[in-house]
Amino acid sequence: MATPANSVLDASALLAYLQGELGANVVASTLVQGAVISSINWAETLSKLAERGQDPDDVTNQLVSQGLLNNVLHIHSVDEELACTIAKLRLPTQSIGLSLGDRACLALAIHLQLPAFTSDRIWTTLNLGIVINPIR
Repeated sequence: MATPANSVLDASALLAYLQGELGANVVASTLVQGAVISSINWAETLSKLAERGQDPDDVTNQLVSQGLLNNVLHIHSVDEELACTIAKLRLPTQSIGLSLGDRACLALAIHLQLPAFTSDRIWTTLNLGIVINPIR
C-alpha cells in the first residue's frame, strides 16, 4: 500500500538525496513519511541527471524497483488549477529569482497544504502560508 504524502519535494531536494549530497539525510527522513513531487520538478530532476550522463528511463526504472517511486514518492501531475497557481506565484517570487520549477513545488505545497523541502534557503523569506524546510 502506498504511503500518504506528508511533504512536497523540490528537484534540488530529491537530487541531493539521489546523489548523497549534504541534506540527503533530511530528505531520507522525509521520504520515510511519504512525499510528493510535481511532474515539473520530476522532469527537472531527470533533466539534471541526464546532463550527468544518466538515462531518464533507467533512473525511473531503478527508483521503481527500489521501492522509492510510486511507493514513498509520488509524482503529482500539473493540472489547470495548479498551473494557474504557478502563474500567480510569478510576481511575488520574481524579486528572488524563482524558476518555473521552484514555483511548481511551492504551488503544489500550497495546494496540498504540506511543507516544502528544498536546498534553496532563499525560499524561507517568502510568506505563502506554508512551511518551507531548507535541507541544508
